[in-house]
Amino acid sequence: MPMIDVYAKEGTFRDRKALAKDLAAAVMRWEKVPDISLFRNNTAAFVHDLPADALSNVAGDSNYVRVQVLTPVGVLDRDKQLGVVKELTEIIAAAAGDPTVHRAHVGAADRVAGGRLGCSRARQHRRGPDRGCARRTHRARRKEIHLGATHR
Repeated sequence: MPMIDVYAKEGTFRDRKALAKDLAAAVMRWEKVPDISLFRNNTAAFVHDLPADALSNVAGDSNYVRVQVLTPVGVLDRDKQLGVVKELTEIIAAAAGDPTVHRAHVGAADRVAGGRLGCSRARQHRRGPDRGCARRTHRARRKEIHLGATHR
């Protein structure tokens, strides 16, 4: 199931619950999954309010919004990734009450289920340094293709 995380300075969004619901619904539409309870109950967004001093660029600005969407590998092809980035950026801008969203970064990435493909510490310890495990983990990380759009 997809994971959606939004990080922004406290006070950026007035209605965080509506924002989370809108983002989750948009990702479901782009994934083209059936509108059934299995997907509605397992597609969620998390809005993280950060203190203004918890984020900064080199110049000291903290007016950023970061959205990260992780989906199972292959669910969003390139066209769907571009579409979800565009729509989520529009949703964020509307929720923030700022059509330009000074610095919004929306990223969509594939993730391999389980992340490490079963390469647990116990398994590595039992087998010793397992290069096969490391290679599979490296392949899994390579599949996390990052697609981002920054709007000013």
